[in-house]
Amino acid sequence: MSDSIVLTGPMGSGKTSVGRLLAQQLGWAFIDLDALIVEQAGKSINAIFAEEGEPAFRVLEQQQLVNLVGRERVVLSTGGGAVIDPENRRLMRLIGPVVNLTASLELLAARLAACNDRPLLQGEEAERVARLERLLQEREHCYADSDIRIDTVGKSVEDVAAEVLKRLSKG
Repeated sequence: MSDSIVLTGPMGSGKTSVGRLLAQQLGWAFIDLDALIVEQAGKSINAIFAEEGEPAFRVLEQQQLVNLVGRERVVLSTGGGAVIDPENRRLMRLIGPVVNLTASLELLAARLAACNDRPLLQGEEAERVARLERLLQEREHCYADSDIRIDTVGKSVEDVAAEVLKRLSKG
């Protein structure tokens, strides 16, 4: 198995929960890419989007990925849109194998129903679900560009983490 693992997937797919558990099980560091960006910028992701726009956020995102290349024994949870940029996907592969977590639109919408800290999911429920569906469609080819894909529907965090480890050990 590699010295680091990169988790990708849409908002609500379980990257943070699975990532924390994997890191704990492996005795590795857990890094949340969005949290690093917040720390660097000194403001929330919502504030970055509102004040500087998504392109500025994406620049910060890529800078953090560059900084993580070469780190060992890390489980990295990326933001849902980090995979959009081909250069980001290249950087992720330099960090470690890329594991994409998937879930159905219905499950993602249910998991995200109470979230108000997602700048791309503001508005009424129907509007949020339609936007989420559009994001999934737009990003599918980027999510598919991963080493492993794991469907999280009907699985516990523990089940998903176990499947990640099993599939990576075969690689």
